[in-house]
Amino acid sequence: MTPGRVPPRRIAAMDAPAFAGGESDFPLTEAQTTRLVKTALDEDQAANDITTLATVLPTRRARAALVAREAGMICGVPLALAAFCQCDDRVEIRVDVEDGHRVDAGTTVLFISGRARGALAAERTALNFLQRLSGVASLTARYVDMVRGTRARIVDTRKTTPGWRRLEKYAVRCGGGANHRETLADAVLVKDNHLAALDGDVAVAVRRAREQTRPGTFVQIECDALAQVRVAVEAGADAVLLDNMSLEMMREAVAMAAGRVLTEASGGVRLETVRAIAETGVDRISVGALTHSAPALNLALDFE
Repeated sequence: MTPGRVPPRRIAAMDAPAFAGGESDFPLTEAQTTRLVKTALDEDQAANDITTLATVLPTRRARAALVAREAGMICGVPLALAAFCQCDDRVEIRVDVEDGHRVDAGTTVLFISGRARGALAAERTALNFLQRLSGVASLTARYVDMVRGTRARIVDTRKTTPGWRRLEKYAVRCGGGANHRETLADAVLVKDNHLAALDGDVAVAVRRAREQTRPGTFVQIECDALAQVRVAVEAGADAVLLDNMSLEMMREAVAMAAGRVLTEASGGVRLETVRAIAETGVDRISVGALTHSAPALNLALDFE
């Protein structure tokens, strides 16, 4: 994703799917996007908005801007478009900011024109998607900015909202971060509880992982002691996860790895500490907070 602005695009619900023209990296198909948004709208009983139905005439039209109230990174535009289009099949939308682009406070992200009832019914669902995913992208961007100039890459974890993993990992990419494994089936990550079941034998863990998985499977070992790092490197692991190590221990682990294995720092990483961690020379820094603790980006729909 590239920071900056792109030429606005316009969609009309009657002429094109809401998904059209979005980021090619978006993880859901048009059909999946439609189903997910419909589920969210049904959950909110958008078609039975008794306040709007009681007070707003069906012929009333409205124009509204979806505006950033604070600076951040935008993510989730295709989902917001689908929400407005499903509530008004004749809505027209101008997209001013695409996913993966930074905004300042006061920036208009979308501008919609259509039936007032449709806009009001879709408003909360559209904002819920955008605020949550933009929050993840924005927090990721802050971490990425903090380690700029070092070799370290910011990566996510599997600490995601159930059912939203693909979207939240996409939001991390929008913020400039990278994805760790998406599922348990994607790579081997031997953690402390796995080692406990093996009496702490790192070499056996690596050997069994190599024997029992397909060739080329990525094998990573979680280490909380330098002795474990040494064994993991010698046993032929692909990466070591340095769990809650001090900065001094991390520097020693990086020297021990000597480029033979990937090094990843993990555990208790905060914005205040991430730069110092990056300067130890680690290749990656995994941050669970990107997805489990990101605050929503403040966005709002302002009617003219």
